[in-house]
Amino acid sequence: MKLKALSQVASLAVFSSLSISQVQAATITISCGAVGAEFELCQEGTKAWSKKSGHEVQLVSTPNSSTERLSLYQQILSAGAKDIDVFQIDVVWPGMLQNHLLDLKPYTNGNEEQHFPSLIKNNTVEGRLVAMPWFTDAGVLYYRKDLLEKYNQEIPITWSQLTEVATRIQASERAAGQEKMWGFVWQGRAYEGLTCDALEWIYSHNGGTIISATGKIDIYNEQSVQALNTARDWVGSISPKGVLNYAEEEARGVFQGGNAVFMRNWPYAWSLAQADNSLIKDKVGVTALPKGSSDGNHAGTLGGWQLAVSKYSAHADLAADLVMYLTSYTEQKRRAIKGSYNPTIDALYKDEEVLAKAPFFGDLYSSFVNGVPRPSTVTGKHYSRVSSAFFNATHNVLSGKASAKKALKKLEKKLKRIGKGAWTL
Repeated sequence: MKLKALSQVASLAVFSSLSISQVQAATITISCGAVGAEFELCQEGTKAWSKKSGHEVQLVSTPNSSTERLSLYQQILSAGAKDIDVFQIDVVWPGMLQNHLLDLKPYTNGNEEQHFPSLIKNNTVEGRLVAMPWFTDAGVLYYRKDLLEKYNQEIPITWSQLTEVATRIQASERAAGQEKMWGFVWQGRAYEGLTCDALEWIYSHNGGTIISATGKIDIYNEQSVQALNTARDWVGSISPKGVLNYAEEEARGVFQGGNAVFMRNWPYAWSLAQADNSLIKDKVGVTALPKGSSDGNHAGTLGGWQLAVSKYSAHADLAADLVMYLTSYTEQKRRAIKGSYNPTIDALYKDEEVLAKAPFFGDLYSSFVNGVPRPSTVTGKHYSRVSSAFFNATHNVLSGKASAKKALKKLEKKLKRIGKGAWTL
């Protein structure tokens, strides 16, 4: 039998029917994150695809910081390098990276219709489906059920209530000998994670979304100032000063070590908190993030990651096939059960096995479907500059280098310069 060209062998079914001796095995490279159980789950998923297809997969380690990872991706793709075939990309990156990514529509067989329409729309740029949804996210509030019960406290509905409850329990626990106890941990490092946290604070206070969907800059207002002042007052009181260097895993480390009452994080932290070796197993609850006030909003920033294929890949068909496998119903179900990674397929939120392992998936379904979007769509290729300006301004407020009013006014002017002639009204 003649050796078939890889370009003629597009479907998994064909690959599965041919032995390695008939088709020379190729090696596909994929970048996977390593936050929580990400790397392990990616490894397991790619091994399963390798077994079915007869082709190898190599995992490439990349920075956990999304800001650093984007910079690395841009360097690799701008050079037209073939080092990575499949990229794990943030939900806000399709518009920025579109020129370097393969159109996946010819490979989906209509399976994109299973996924949340909002994510497919997000990943479609100028009619091209440049990425497939892998897992979605929205910021949530973790809390110690046992400590709230111990001190007869209710789950906080507003940020002021959280501050009050955290302060009370922190003081009581420290008086009882738990000197390392903190009230609230979150992501305060100057990176994309702080953009997510700060957007939640501001939106929950009715302060807008930095830039509206129509391109109007709406960051300098009384509500936004109040939101940042509230967060600034946490630092050194209910949050350690070191929170200004925390990303997701640093916050999780403190909380899972039994040293925090509340934590803002993504759903992935649930399965780790519930692991057999976790100090807080069965002591944790998950709820929506607080409102800024009684007339404010519960706000969880929309997050999540997609899988995209580099248009410079030497094995584009194989890489696309791997993406379709990893984003499939079966694989997303496995990842939801084992790692509490939110599926992007609606039907999985009704799956009894999934809900048994992560019951809050059902309770907070609306939060995941209606997460607060960052202004990446309206700002397009300018988003990274917008986000950088925002999280640096926020960090200056949190660290005491600038007042909220001064920082936000300066940010407003900077955003107007960035968006002039591009997306501002």
